[in-house]
Amino acid sequence: MSNEKKEQKKEALHAAIVGASTESVQRYGTAVKEHIVAYTGIDYENARQLERSLKEIAKSSINPNYAKQNYKQQAGFSAEVKEVANTNTENIINRSDIRKIRTDDLGSVNDPLFDFKELDANGNVIPGSGIQMKFVGSNPKEALNKLASKKFEKYLDNDVKLEVPSDYYDGIRDEADRTIKNIQKQIDNQKNLGNTERAERLEKQLEKYKKIKQNLEKSSVSNEDALFARMHPELSTMKSIAQVSHRAGIETAKAGAVIGSSVSIVQNIVAVVKGEKEAEDAVFDVAGDTMTATAVGYGTGFVGSAVKGWMQNAGTESVRILSKTNFPAVAVAVTLSVGKTMGRYFSGDISGVECLEQLGEQGTGILSSSLFMMIGQAAIPIPVVGGMIGGMIGYAISSASYGILMSSLKEAEMAHEERIQIEKECEGHIKLMKEYRAEIEDIIKKYLVSNMALFHEAFDGIKASLDIGDIDGFISEVNSISEHLGRKPQFSDFDEFEQLMKSDLTIKI
Repeated sequence: MSNEKKEQKKEALHAAIVGASTESVQRYGTAVKEHIVAYTGIDYENARQLERSLKEIAKSSINPNYAKQNYKQQAGFSAEVKEVANTNTENIINRSDIRKIRTDDLGSVNDPLFDFKELDANGNVIPGSGIQMKFVGSNPKEALNKLASKKFEKYLDNDVKLEVPSDYYDGIRDEADRTIKNIQKQIDNQKNLGNTERAERLEKQLEKYKKIKQNLEKSSVSNEDALFARMHPELSTMKSIAQVSHRAGIETAKAGAVIGSSVSIVQNIVAVVKGEKEAEDAVFDVAGDTMTATAVGYGTGFVGSAVKGWMQNAGTESVRILSKTNFPAVAVAVTLSVGKTMGRYFSGDISGVECLEQLGEQGTGILSSSLFMMIGQAAIPIPVVGGMIGGMIGYAISSASYGILMSSLKEAEMAHEERIQIEKECEGHIKLMKEYRAEIEDIIKKYLVSNMALFHEAFDGIKASLDIGDIDGFISEVNSISEHLGRKPQFSDFDEFEQLMKSDLTIKI
């Protein structure tokens, strides 16, 4: 196979990966947007401004004489903003419509009981969802003592949930258990001594600590996270975005691994059967192709979701609209493709004309595949599948039409007017092109570990069967791969195959 054809197959495969990864990029990108809003304090998409943002909190003044206390208090505000972003991120990733919001941003500034409430899909407050955040004390024991103080009795009287730092949560519960056990001993002793009044006072105290323990909620933010967000809001935000993008990359890598390995297995079986490749080489090629596709998938998910998040909260409406398409994933694919082609040009592997031709074909193929991805997803409303098929078809059609136009440009005796028209057509395809490509890889490592032995054995068996002319053996080895991958073969030997050929049944590939 020529290098040109190999590159075309890679482009088509990358287009399929982009199509398969679009849903994940959109979902995780929307989650990324939550952290961008938390930092800037402006939600352009919903035309809403937060009462406090990480950026604004970090600019708060500090009294040198009370610096430690000031930083801790302000870190508490940063914790509230981060908590909202973290919770909503998880809800978005898990496809939940529930959103957490600070009561200040609901118009109830300095609410006496609640720092947060939850909204349903229609933006209505969910009854009973109120919660109070308390980042108090220098250790879990001190935090428990403060929660049990008279200052916080109003929360217990109103049965309010108390959200505490993630690094204090277990410690506070342990301290509460020890305190409850100790008070219970005192109650038993006072009852034995006949001090009923004293026992009753202790029982009230006991109920207080039991309620504190019962109402404790674990925040997604630790004391360290809160202080870091106060001191370094930009770095805190970038860290959160990177964590979400990494998760997106892992998810899209799965799609890349499955698509890449599936295509490679078929191609390599054919190559082994035709005698163009040894079975052992085929196994290693399947592994290599899968890893490459996985890496493309990871890169597309990681960068694509980050780009999607920034675009979705852009100040320009046209950019926000564009974020709802598969442009973020396509942008990553185009960057990867163009970078590779330019690298080959600078290294002297291709000429300037070949460089321009490849850039043109890559652009049109990617853009067209993005359009067909949306059509494919509409026609086949199955996440990943519709987008993948549409992406491959679009890439193939656009690449073919671009190739025809480029051949026309090379005709020596072309009329001037016709040439101008063809050039316009080429420009149109190039614009159509620069939009799709790239995505299919980490999961495959696990996939290969569990399937490598099967591939080795099956390829060896296929070659051995061909060497001795054992048709039934060949069919059996091929079927072993199909069955392992969850497919039920239509025939198990040559006789069944012959009967199937003579029947009216459709042969399923």
